[in-house]
Amino acid sequence: MSQSPFVCTVLPTYNERDNIGPLITGILAHAQTPHLVLVVDDNSPDGTAQIVEEVAAQANQSGAMGATDDARGRVKVALICRTGEKGLTSAIQRGIDEALDTYGADIVTWMDCDLSMPPADVPRLVAALLEQDADLAVGSRWIPGGADVAHGLMARTLSGVINRFAMLLLGSHVHDYTSGFIAGRAALFRRIRLRGDYGEYCIDLLGRAHQAGFRLVELPYVCAPRNAGVSKTGANLWDYLVKGRKYVAAVWRLRRRANAPT
Repeated sequence: MSQSPFVCTVLPTYNERDNIGPLITGILAHAQTPHLVLVVDDNSPDGTAQIVEEVAAQANQSGAMGATDDARGRVKVALICRTGEKGLTSAIQRGIDEALDTYGADIVTWMDCDLSMPPADVPRLVAALLEQDADLAVGSRWIPGGADVAHGLMARTLSGVINRFAMLLLGSHVHDYTSGFIAGRAALFRRIRLRGDYGEYCIDLLGRAHQAGFRLVELPYVCAPRNAGVSKTGANLWDYLVKGRKYVAAVWRLRRRANAPT
């Protein structure tokens, strides 16, 4: 790219009013290129959207909440409120579509909205794409320098088992298939759309991107405890097992896809 890339960070939210303001502020404070924060809120009853509107009014040079003729660097915060649709994967995909088609983003990133993923690491993911000529950068808890201090032993153990299973069947070019802390080039997202209900979308995305010949890189990050609110990862062992079954199924589908005759 001859000029600094226009980056859009998509934030899928549901009941994150106490986290979303500091997260948006942190992302913009650390941004090293023209940057848009695009919040996709699933009609949160706790008033998350109202907080976003307040932050946007302060951050934007104009009062516009939608597309402009000069979105690059002009609109810094935008909000999409969904009322007839919900879910993590579809929210991220909606944000990707808006980032590419409405705002013309060169790079799209996303992360959890509970401040467990450091806003300061977003520029590191973007820099990895540019400096290593990669198509997709993954924040990883399971490579040297990374860690998960947010979750208990049960969650870390199950995550480790799923990721080892994924590496065994799909390859060790990625160590954190369930990361959810992603930066990617527009060209990749125009070819690959997200699939799945919850965290299995990340396994599917990383697996299909690798199979399609895109270059993936990993950077370590430390997953910190949720700042406020209730975790949506899993409330008990049963929740983890239900979601874990979907993760395993996603790995198996990708394995079969790789072995299918062409």
